[in-house]
Parts: sequence; structure tokens; C-alpha cells
Amino acid sequence: MSRRGKIPTRLMNGWAGMRVTLKGLHRVRKRLADGTEQTYHYAWRGGPRIEAERGSPEFVRLYTEAHARRKTPPPGTLFTLVAEFKASAEFQALGDDSKRAYLSYLRDIEAEFGDMAIKALEDPRVRGVFKQWRDGMAATPRKADYAWTTLARVLSVAKDRGRISVNPCERGGRLYEAERSDKIWTEADIGRLLSVAAPSLASAFMLALWTGQRQGDLLRLPWSAYDGKHIRLRQGKGGRRLKIPVGEPLRNHLDEMKRVSPAILTNAYDAPWTGDGFRTSWAKACAKAGITELTFHDLRGSAVTRLAIAGCTVPEIAAITGHSLKDVEDILDKHYLSRDQVLAETAIRKLERRTKSVNWGVNRG
Repeated sequence: MSRRGKIPTRLMNGWAGMRVTLKGLHRVRKRLADGTEQTYHYAWRGGPRIEAERGSPEFVRLYTEAHARRKTPPPGTLFTLVAEFKASAEFQALGDDSKRAYLSYLRDIEAEFGDMAIKALEDPRVRGVFKQWRDGMAATPRKADYAWTTLARVLSVAKDRGRISVNPCERGGRLYEAERSDKIWTEADIGRLLSVAAPSLASAFMLALWTGQRQGDLLRLPWSAYDGKHIRLRQGKGGRRLKIPVGEPLRNHLDEMKRVSPAILTNAYDAPWTGDGFRTSWAKACAKAGITELTFHDLRGSAVTRLAIAGCTVPEIAAITGHSLKDVEDILDKHYLSRDQVLAETAIRKLERRTKSVNWGVNRG
């Protein structure tokens, strides 16, 4: 008999369990009526309970089978459409941050409607069912709108591929109406933030304010994208390629930075930021500066506003920030400049310069 054959089965099972990494395994401890504690294992949080001894071959088999069933969506249900959406080119083309946001809402959709038959989508009443689900999240209107938009996108891709004939979530409207006319980073706000922000956050702030780019694109930006005069990048959302001239304040800031990583933006440990890590540190800095109503994303709109106040045209602004012409116009028209006194003052000064040669003396008879 081999040396292995002399080892008790109980220990062999235990060793086998230690060798296998069961990702997502969820453990729950419960106190029984007699006062003792019992540990129950589930294939994942909210998943099926594994009725076998932990570490045994049977335990691993049941775990594996549960996950196999989870990955194979029941045919003819909304689970299938969600799975097809995740594998679609439309989803794969999204940036990492967008994918992460989508996946969060896709899990909610699967939990609520995963077993709904695809044929049910042809019933006009199903739109009311979806609306009722969205209205149940009315206390958090932004979440409700994101959830609805995600479901509508899944069904849009399914319709485009001929899987369904109608998308019951088209033109669903919004519960959340954002008014951003007051959400501009003023010079005072900028000074407050920079006075307390760590250098790693100040660099991100400068890049956002002078380029108008999204947080995710800036966190991924490598030093190789900067040639001393321009920053080249491809936006994660939409894939637009930009060559952004670097203004002198930003250029001086970048040239003084130490290049401790391939990524321009790094945390206090000289490592590239994770999205969660940056958001946490950013929130702490804003709280320290007493800034509660402004977000990092507002820097994107603020960049548009600053460029407009400087006299840039809509096409010039779009060439820097990567917005479409229509989006720039919408930002300036609806959200940011409706109450901007600086722009009004600039407009009058321009008018004055153009009319200096006119004699404005009024003949009062």
C-alpha cells in the first residue's frame, strides 16, 4: 500500500477541500434551539445550500453543479436575454466602470424577472409590470432610472437581434431630473479643494478641470499619452480618440510630477488608483474642504463652462472634452450657463468692443 493509502479518508477529504478554491462560497452560522451553533454553507450568497460535509468530494460536486446551473440560463426566459446581452459587442465595448454599473443592475433584473418567459414581453400589460417595479424604487429616483435604462438596453439589443419583436421599455421617461445650473466648480471651490487635497488627488483634479475627461479615463491615463504638449486618449465611453492641447498650468503641474508608475495618477503608495479607492479618498477630501454639493463628474461640465466663458466655440469645446456638438450645446443651454453672470458680463464686453466706433449720443430734441 502506498503512503497515500494509509492516510485516513477524513484527512484526505479535508486536504482535498483545502486544495480547491470555492469562489463565492457563503457561510452562515446559526444558533440552534439547544444552544449549539451550526454552520451552513451555500454555493453563493442567496444561492442553494450545500447538503454535504465541508471539504468532502460530495461538497465540491454539489458546489460545482450549482454554479453550472447558474451559468446556464433557463431557455426561453429573460435570463437568456440578459446572458446574451453580457456576451454582446455592445456590452463588451463599454468601459470597466460602465460594465460594473451595468452588472449591478443586471443582477437586480435577474432576481426580479429572470424567470419571466420571453413570450410575456409581447403582452402590452408587461410594460405596466416593469413600471411598477421601477416605481418601487421611487425613493431613490436615480437608481430607479438606471435600473430601467439597463433593462431597456437589454431588450433593445435583443430586439435588434431579432430575439423579440417589441421592446416594452422604450421611451420610459425619467423619475430623476438633475438641475446642475448651480453645480459648477467656482474659483473659490477650486481653492478650497486644492488647499486640503493630497498631491495625488490634486493631480486628478487638475487633469479633470483642464481636459474635461471622465474619472475612469483619467485614472487609466498612462504617461506615454503625454508628449509635453498634448495628451492623447481614447475615451472608454464611445471610443472617441482625442488629442488635447495641454494648458500651461496643467503642463507645469505634469512636468513637476515624479513618474513613479506607468499611470499618471497614483495613490499614496505610488500604485495606480482603483476606482473604489479613488472615490473614497476623493469623498474624504471634499468633506474636509466642506464641499458637499459638487462631484468629480461636475468637473467635466465645469470644464465646458470655463471654455465657453473663455470665448471658445462649441466645436472647439467638443474637440477638447470629446462631447458631441449637441451635448455641448445641451450642457451650455440647459444645465450650466442659465445663471452664469460671468458669461453675461463677457458678452457685454465683447459687444462694447465691437461698437466703439458708433456714436451713441441720443438726440433728445
